[in-house]
Amino acid sequence: MAYTVLARKYRSLTFDDVVGQDPIAKTLKNAIETGRVAHAYLFSGTRGVGKTTMARILAKALNCLKFDEPTVTPCCKCDSCVSINIGEDIDVIEIDGASNNRVDEIRELRENAIYRPARARYKIYIIDEVHMLTTQAFNALLKTLEEPPEHVKFIFATTEPNKVIATIQSRCQRFDFANINPKQVAGQLKTILKKEKIKYEDDLVLALAKMANGSMRDGLSLLDRLISTGVTPLSVQLLEDFLGRPNAEKVQRLVEQIGNNDAAGTLTAIEDLVNTGLGEAQIVDALTEQMRDLLVIASAGADTDLLILTAGQKEKAVELAQKFDAAALIYNITALEKLRWAIKNSDTPRALLDASLLRFALSAHFMNVDQLLAQSSDSATTPVKKKRPVERSTSAPAPSSKPAEASPATAPAPVVASRPAPSDAAPGPAPAHLVASWPDVLASLEETLGKVTIGLLHDSAPKGPSGDVLTIEFPPTGKMQKEMCESNGRGERIAAALSDHLGRTVSVRFEVAAAETAEGSEKSNAQKRYELLTDPAVKTVLVGLDATVTGIEED
Repeated sequence: MAYTVLARKYRSLTFDDVVGQDPIAKTLKNAIETGRVAHAYLFSGTRGVGKTTMARILAKALNCLKFDEPTVTPCCKCDSCVSINIGEDIDVIEIDGASNNRVDEIRELRENAIYRPARARYKIYIIDEVHMLTTQAFNALLKTLEEPPEHVKFIFATTEPNKVIATIQSRCQRFDFANINPKQVAGQLKTILKKEKIKYEDDLVLALAKMANGSMRDGLSLLDRLISTGVTPLSVQLLEDFLGRPNAEKVQRLVEQIGNNDAAGTLTAIEDLVNTGLGEAQIVDALTEQMRDLLVIASAGADTDLLILTAGQKEKAVELAQKFDAAALIYNITALEKLRWAIKNSDTPRALLDASLLRFALSAHFMNVDQLLAQSSDSATTPVKKKRPVERSTSAPAPSSKPAEASPATAPAPVVASRPAPSDAAPGPAPAHLVASWPDVLASLEETLGKVTIGLLHDSAPKGPSGDVLTIEFPPTGKMQKEMCESNGRGERIAAALSDHLGRTVSVRFEVAAAETAEGSEKSNAQKRYELLTDPAVKTVLVGLDATVTGIEED
């Protein structure tokens, strides 16, 4: 006798047997008991969650010959039930929408629908992957679907309901099948293993259920592959040797090296995973899953039901979670998701993987703005792990006593202070602070420069200093303000005031930002830069990290 795969051998036969879809099963049972069975249903959900199985069970419930009317407990032994189970009943027609998607085939279905069933109560059409039908085929089905003969029922199944046209969906009762919980998949796998009298390790079932990714059929297919190896008892090692599952211990070791900020250890851990035959994308997926577990522990504690781990894995995960905070894990997970897509399109995926994971390992722990505000100025240099920054920042340059380098011939000559800063002046803020707190600086200089000059500088924004030259940029509409700042000795007074403020001699160059060319743009680069640099959170981060802005990137 031919071997029957587990997915077919243990397919659910009644509503009560269905795993993970209890709300749908209960609703259909109530519809049958109250005589409110619709003429058309649309079952949607990912692969292997029970759509076709539920369609067959509903067909048996409507056509079981043991009862004189539809029943919620089909016998599964009469000719109709047995034929439906194997997909060969003459009154329950199963159609593959992918290979029978043309309008001519749907017209033939419509013409045959007028004939009464041969022996059962209803003629039932089950169309799998119905979204594969062409628009013309859908339109040919519309009238029959809206007002079918009393003896006809339609059950559609699809993995992509968004591709089913709205006029079809509006004529159906839609049920969305959820992914099956890994614990439910694991329970079913244990039941089947006991019935098959196959020895297994307890850790195997949970790992296999996670690999199924919410699909019962995928879980049973993976189990079939393990059984065919002939190795007993079935173990987690078999998943790694035959199904390509990443070694959990090596993945945890990689996470540990990242948490320890060990660059060399991180590269060695990556090499260990690559040597097991894993591709770069598989390593990223395994690392993402591990980081997600740590995020759950950091956010909800180790006792939460959101974790699907063995006792040993949970203990190790709790230890690793101490090396990260929730914010760092959130950043790592989002960065890994972007890395996964980049790797698939890269000619050098290994280098990209190494560089990205080293970025995790070499970055210091980052903190949120509230933590920065709570820190004193003495602890402002505490290492922080940076979230994906809005700005690329570097350490602020130390004050230099060297004269400013010559500017390019095309650039306007900087305005030099008319006098050096007093040697006994109190040291002012560093240039990074000047950039971050420009509005406050202007307010403090109002008494020295006067309201008119400060008004001219109101819409300006300082750019990162180059040596002793500070560039002040005006928006594209600020050409007149720039010219006024350069005339009547006003530029020299501004340079002198800034020199006094900084405690060292600086020269000033005035520029006008280039006009925006993109349609619909409402703000100039200078205005955007000004708004960003005056944002309280950005100012706090710059001050807390003692950093200066070198560039701004937009998402």
